[in-house]
Amino acid sequence: MARKPMTPEKARQYWLKTSHLMWIVLAVWAALGVGVHVFAADLNHVVILGFPLGYYMAAQGSLIGFVILIFWYTRRQNDIDEDFHVSED
Repeated sequence: MARKPMTPEKARQYWLKTSHLMWIVLAVWAALGVGVHVFAADLNHVVILGFPLGYYMAAQGSLIGFVILIFWYTRRQNDIDEDFHVSED
């Protein structure tokens, strides 16, 4: 089944939503990638399971956050694609 081409206005709206999502993901990525490591020394005063919290957050927490971010981004982008009828079958 052939898809109808998108009007320029719809394409602009699609790009605005997609780029807005991209900037949100970039901000969260920067916060996880840099922010956690900046405050790691301050978090080391709290100990969980024998490991300082700063070490745990830098070594494991940010990686878990990245994986969650990937799945969240994928779901949101699929929702945007479906709203504009450009999703893959």
